[in-house]
Amino acid sequence: MTSSFEASGPVEEIDRAQKDAKRNLWLHFTRMSAYTASDVPVIVRGSGAYVFDQRGKRYLDGLSGLFVSQVGHGRKEIAEAGARQAEQLAYFPLWSYAHPKAIELASRLADLAPGDLNRVFFTTSGSEAVESAWKLAKQYFKLIGQPERYKVISRELAYHGTSMGALAITGLADIKYPFEPLPPGGVRVPNTNFYRAPEFVHDDLEAFGKWAADEIERAILREGPQSVAAVYLEPVQNSGGCFPPPPGYFQRVREICDRYGVLLVSDEVICAFGRLGYYFGSERYGYPPDIITFAKGLTSGYSPMGGMVVRDALMEPFTAGTATFLHGITFAGHPVSAAVALANLDIFEKEDLLGNVRRNEAAFRATLEKLNDLPIVGDVRGAGYFYGIEMVKDKATKETFDGDESERLLRGFLSQALFDAGLVCRADDRGDPVIQLSPPLICGQEHFDEIERILREVLTEAWDRL
Repeated sequence: MTSSFEASGPVEEIDRAQKDAKRNLWLHFTRMSAYTASDVPVIVRGSGAYVFDQRGKRYLDGLSGLFVSQVGHGRKEIAEAGARQAEQLAYFPLWSYAHPKAIELASRLADLAPGDLNRVFFTTSGSEAVESAWKLAKQYFKLIGQPERYKVISRELAYHGTSMGALAITGLADIKYPFEPLPPGGVRVPNTNFYRAPEFVHDDLEAFGKWAADEIERAILREGPQSVAAVYLEPVQNSGGCFPPPPGYFQRVREICDRYGVLLVSDEVICAFGRLGYYFGSERYGYPPDIITFAKGLTSGYSPMGGMVVRDALMEPFTAGTATFLHGITFAGHPVSAAVALANLDIFEKEDLLGNVRRNEAAFRATLEKLNDLPIVGDVRGAGYFYGIEMVKDKATKETFDGDESERLLRGFLSQALFDAGLVCRADDRGDPVIQLSPPLICGQEHFDEIERILREVLTEAWDRL
């Protein structure tokens, strides 16, 4: 086994990087005051399932960076594919032009996507993909004579991105408030957190799923079916702590969308490209969406890229006359990113990464479920290589932590303690307090055991501190 520490640069170089980071770099979703008296974590290298900081300390990347690094770090063949493309054609836009790698990648994604989702529109991020799908839905309905359809239904606590339109779809009040007013049209319905199911369905998973799906129909009727354009759902909801769908949930939602002429958008920015053991999460759960949004795992983070793949029917109004989808992004379909994505997908096939996830997900779950013997662990949930662990004050009553307690638990201890112990993961309280895990798809039992060992040590200490 590789040592947790390796030789690094000179002390003065490390000190200079720390000074410059604190003076010039603005970190995302980060309390910058947290680094007034402590170092900014600086990650300088990655290899396989591990990353290394500027002092040479090794960390298991239990979050795949940010649900991104499917094939692991340091894959030379991907870097070389990007370099070859940069030498040949570093950049050209997709505005009225095409280039070979964008064509090849679009064709490959269409082959992988379910049903008749054959048209690929590229972006550079997941937020842009989500927003592009909303813009497409709005313009599509205008073109077919239903201009009043603009509203979007999504689930409570669901995160769909940070741009203004994506924020309007997001179900997290705290990250929306600073930027309000947002574009109108966002409507919220219950999510599929069975651990926190209402009393009248708390002991029947299928009944809970039917109720949650029917809440979408009730929302459509409340808003007026003629005003609703789309329903946005993740196959497994990320924010709140990995909520899988109950049996039959998505089939029921599909029926509801068809009944009222509403588009079903499967937001798979996280769940696509192997995270759930399939190229697309909608395939795992057996529902045909009208649009799939994607990003992250498409390139395993070696270059930014996102997009949406849509049904042929949504493209039809744009294939005749003067109709144009009045939307575009400068770096969308970037030649280097497209080449990187193709090399990434080659690794998926060559190393059977989907098969690796399917073969090992039961072992991953079983290893994490060992933590159920800890008093602080209330629920372990998820699918594939995508899990959340909800923490509670009382296992019997499922009592959660109040705001001050959650602040002390997560930001006052857990986040730093887990990192110091050598595990990159997410301790989050957008909803009830959870730890989220999303390791690279190359991982196996030795990595699961390492994750469980670190979590056990740190969660035990956390409970003792309460």
